[in-house]
Amino acid sequence: MTRTAMILAAGRGKRMGNLTKDTPKPLLVSKGKTLLERHLEKLSNAGFKDVVINTSYLSSQIRDYVGDGSDWNLRVTFSEESPILETAGGIRKALTLIGSDPFVVINADIYNEFDYHLLLNLHLNPNIDAHLFLTESPEHNIEGDFSLTPNNMVSNEKNKAHTFTGIAIYSKKFFYKVELGKRLKLAPYLIDAIKNHRVSGQMLDAIWMDIGTPERLRCLDQL
Repeated sequence: MTRTAMILAAGRGKRMGNLTKDTPKPLLVSKGKTLLERHLEKLSNAGFKDVVINTSYLSSQIRDYVGDGSDWNLRVTFSEESPILETAGGIRKALTLIGSDPFVVINADIYNEFDYHLLLNLHLNPNIDAHLFLTESPEHNIEGDFSLTPNNMVSNEKNKAHTFTGIAIYSKKFFYKVELGKRLKLAPYLIDAIKNHRVSGQMLDAIWMDIGTPERLRCLDQL
């Protein structure tokens, strides 16, 4: 199966302080590899061929680092944002570069030991706009984001809430309602689709970390 993956790499990473003063967050290094390289390796090993990366802050560094993607046997294209468009706006802008429907989206600033083969092969039902991968909520997001129903639908209920990992599969039609060129967050669109029973999900069942602070980057070094 051919499926495009989009990596979200446009963010400023302000909570990283001086670490991202001269280096974009996706290029921060842990155990000798950048956060971005780990995703590219995993996608390539799983059989992905086409990757779209959105960039904004210090974007030239990311472009120079990745090149055309051939170092990972990938074909990489870039969606440049100026100014930054947030998640929904960024994906909407990149939609014409994404060659498959559905497609995968992965936050660059996470670490996980999840097998990306599943992202390549998972089927999205016609009545589903998004399939989210959730995890047990870490201390920094203890209240969680969403719940899962017994039939694997995502719920906005906060009881037994889990954290959204930043890994998902989306249908292109989910983003057609997003206004092109506008700075728009993803959460309101997800919440609306969840209310209409159009979002499924599952637990990630693998080690996962949101690398949002210098402390969490140090924790990753200790894994």
